[in-house]
Amino acid sequence: MAIDLTSLRSALADHLAVVRVVVADTAGSTPREVGAAMLVWKDGQTGTIGGGELEFRAAKAARQQLADGTQQTIERLPLGPALGQCCGGAVTILSEIYRADDLTNLKDVPLHARAVGGQSDMPLAVKRLIAAARNQGVTPTAELLQGWMVEPIAHPTEPVWIYGAGHVGRALVATLSPLPDLAITWVDVAADRFPETPPEDVTCLPAPDPAKAVRLAPDSAHHLVLTYSHVMDLEICHAILSRDFATAGLIGSATKWARFRRRLTALGHGIGEIDRIACPIGDPSLGKHPQAIAVGVASALLKSVAYNNKSNTTHHDRGMSFDRGFAPS
Repeated sequence: MAIDLTSLRSALADHLAVVRVVVADTAGSTPREVGAAMLVWKDGQTGTIGGGELEFRAAKAARQQLADGTQQTIERLPLGPALGQCCGGAVTILSEIYRADDLTNLKDVPLHARAVGGQSDMPLAVKRLIAAARNQGVTPTAELLQGWMVEPIAHPTEPVWIYGAGHVGRALVATLSPLPDLAITWVDVAADRFPETPPEDVTCLPAPDPAKAVRLAPDSAHHLVLTYSHVMDLEICHAILSRDFATAGLIGSATKWARFRRRLTALGHGIGEIDRIACPIGDPSLGKHPQAIAVGVASALLKSVAYNNKSNTTHHDRGMSFDRGFAPS
């Protein structure tokens, strides 16, 4: 887990100050992991630290903290004895007030390390984490370390290119855009194809010929093709296969894909490369509703990202399988 600056920036744009409540430490069975966080303001909140009585009390305490102006609080809660929850573990909750000025301090740093509960001198272990993050690009996990809370700053690392701003494209963007690891570029033929107010940090790219926009994507991009035109879809798939890419998916039926495979073969692509494009996208068992397709695609994409991060393989070492999720090929 990492600090989501996009969500924090959005909340602060509407409220002068918010409390960020983060799970700083856990013991035993708990509803969320270290680094899970929520933002709380006077009359609302976003995010979650696990729901239930824990979250209810933490949100109530955060609003009182805002009223009191206390910059930081930390509390350890045994979930069973203190809250009557069945998890049986214990959670340490760190609550801190953030204001717009704090975003400046977090903008260009790889992680946020600060003293908790009266600690002052930075421990050597924390200094080493900071040095590794700055000099070697090593991303630490969120943890409470020797009286200091250390959290990486979320920066989008997985480029996702979505072609088409129709019903399915909009459902996909709405589902994927809250995920802080994804850098979404949304392509369609004209600016008026996009919503008036697209999600924050989604790059809308009007391109009269979307196939030509493919060359602008990085080699590590995940491509999702779902325009209103089969001709356009084929041209985009041809452009994707003509370069390196991470994964690719095409909306359509088995009949459409059979025709596309023949046409892509005629365009000079090998069967092995063509089959790196998954068609249809989504999980067919979920149905054909745009939101159902988006849920299936999001699940597969997250599995791909998690697999890549875990195995440290290159993107092109695996294919896309939407009915079973991304998996090693």
